[in-house]
Amino acid sequence: MKETEINKLAWGKLSQDHFNRFLKELSDGRKKLNPLVEEQLGDLSGRKVLHLQCNTGADSVLLAKLGAKVTAVDFVLDNINFAIELAKANHVDIDFICSDVHTLDEILNDSFDLVITFDGVLGWLFDLSKWASNIYKFLKPQGKLFVHDGHPFYLVFDEQLIKDGILSVKYPYFNTELEVDLSIGGYASEAKEALNYFRSHKISDIINALADAQLFITKFIEFDRCDEGMGGDTKDDRGLMYCRHFEGKLPLGYSLWATRR
Repeated sequence: MKETEINKLAWGKLSQDHFNRFLKELSDGRKKLNPLVEEQLGDLSGRKVLHLQCNTGADSVLLAKLGAKVTAVDFVLDNINFAIELAKANHVDIDFICSDVHTLDEILNDSFDLVITFDGVLGWLFDLSKWASNIYKFLKPQGKLFVHDGHPFYLVFDEQLIKDGILSVKYPYFNTELEVDLSIGGYASEAKEALNYFRSHKISDIINALADAQLFITKFIEFDRCDEGMGGDTKDDRGLMYCRHFEGKLPLGYSLWATRR
């Protein structure tokens, strides 16, 4: 799919900047897992974990430091090369694979206790059915999937007006077309000029894709907070972002657990 190749080039423009930032922040202790993610994952000691869409590997390193035996995947080769360096610098052993998630089953033949994907991930996937069916293949019987991402309902509103306490629908929740942008990044580095494509998936799209792949959804949680760079205008004492005019009123993030039975 040409849009995937275009996105690969776009994300590659951020690889060096992301590596530089995360190398420093892991070294000085500032880089931490999203607390909404960490508190749900708990102790990962000895568990085989597949981390999808790992970027330059900072969160993969943190998962390994929680005791997980991590295999991490990203579709940008520069991201994977930098992730290898990041793991070495932090003295953790991680298997990194350069692959599109949609075609990962063509090169990976393994099974895991836990498949994890979080923070800014699903909008870059264009075929949720293939994504879900691959996850089923990679899970051991009774293995679990954990997804944490920005809430698609929040994305329908004009983010600038939310800061002023105004809710105004700017984007259609039921949009089925690819969204086009001319810049990328801005959450962990300066934004770069780069054509890229994004798809906002409805919650029902995500749930139905997993159900169709014979994954049993065990838990779905919504939050009025999200990780920095995912939305919101005010930071709380845990480093999470929320909308100061709509605290406790707007969903900014969600978590989903599913099991292979």
